[in-house]
Amino acid sequence: FMLVPVFSVAENVVLGDEPTNRFGVLNLRTGKKRLREISEQYGLSVDPDAIIEDLPVGIQQRVEIIKVLFRDAKFLVLDEPTAVLTPQEVDELFAILRELRADGKGIIFITHKLNEVIEIADRISVLRRGKIVGSADPSTASPESLAELMVGRPVDLEIDKADADPGNTVLAVTDLVVTDDRGQTAVSDVSFEVRRGEVLGIAGVQGNGQSELVEAITGLRTALGGSVSINGVDTTTAGPRAVHQLNVAHIPEDRQTMGLVLDFTVAENMVLDSYYTDEFSSGISMKWDDVEKAAAERVEHYDVRTPGIDVPASNLSGGNQQKVIVAREFSRDLDLIVASQPTRGVDVGSIEYIHSQIIEKRDGGTAVLLVSTELDEILALSDRIAVVFDGRVVAVLDREATDATELGLYMAGSSPDADPATVTTSVATEGVGS
Repeated sequence: FMLVPVFSVAENVVLGDEPTNRFGVLNLRTGKKRLREISEQYGLSVDPDAIIEDLPVGIQQRVEIIKVLFRDAKFLVLDEPTAVLTPQEVDELFAILRELRADGKGIIFITHKLNEVIEIADRISVLRRGKIVGSADPSTASPESLAELMVGRPVDLEIDKADADPGNTVLAVTDLVVTDDRGQTAVSDVSFEVRRGEVLGIAGVQGNGQSELVEAITGLRTALGGSVSINGVDTTTAGPRAVHQLNVAHIPEDRQTMGLVLDFTVAENMVLDSYYTDEFSSGISMKWDDVEKAAAERVEHYDVRTPGIDVPASNLSGGNQQKVIVAREFSRDLDLIVASQPTRGVDVGSIEYIHSQIIEKRDGGTAVLLVSTELDEILALSDRIAVVFDGRVVAVLDREATDATELGLYMAGSSPDADPATVTTSVATEGVGS
């Protein structure tokens, strides 16, 4: 969001369009009055004096909407507006958008979530490679038909997976404490285990310690307390290479800054984690023929669409960049996969493929830790689900015994047993994560 965290709601709303009195002095009282009028008109319940950083993301999003309405906007452009919301907050947002539509506002709703666009839109246009490739009527469209328009071929949106057959524990996290870049506690006394042949999903609104948790497990961040072990080996203070050598694959949440060197070729990126091994180097010299042979095999096996292995990774689409990472990380015997936002920002065709590869590894006996803010992804791939809120694991649930509604309540810091009338209040006052 484009908000100043330490400013109040009212200060953020009037920023750039500050009301003043006849002496040119800021008149925040006038701004608050207008803010309350907008809030009441559209059901955007927000405290004008609340500090932004103390508010959950769902309320912060309301502030963003109030900001544009404060300026008498006739059109709203919402880009992936539900990406960081719980299911309950999505329902609240849709109710607000319907109010805005009824009042004559025009809304462009950009999203990759097919069920949501069918639910909220009056007309649907599908973009592929920067061009409109088709339109659809929400009353007759289906997720499958929209996915086919988006990709240009039929897409299977259902994941075919058998029941898990968990084995021994591969990853054990015990009482882990991790701080963020500001020195604030991001992960607090977290404990869980991931067993061979299962997918443990970590569900939560972005900013609740997931990034720091993954970095601590993969050796990218030093834990403040607690322990991490992989196959019985204590890796709490181990670096990334030591963790990697324990047959651990890591799909990072940001492929372009953490997963690839964009100026390197596809072939070079394919061996970023193993260039120093005897397979690809001899002393200080690289075995480029072997590198190119391995890269070509991985490109073919993992269906990476590229003009060649000698082109820079920056030339590939987001989905194919992600496939390069998957190909590199999965092309060896693995005991553990740590997959963080593995399908963020990729098309539904690439999502279909990456999901199938994760399940194939799980069925082969690999333990999988899946971290995602996409509830559909968590529900589709996970065998068990751990929900994080404010840096803590607040519930560990069996996938078959839970649903999006229950998960959403836990993600918001509540629980299914809480009084529904108090859920919104508690969320609005406690905040989420940061």
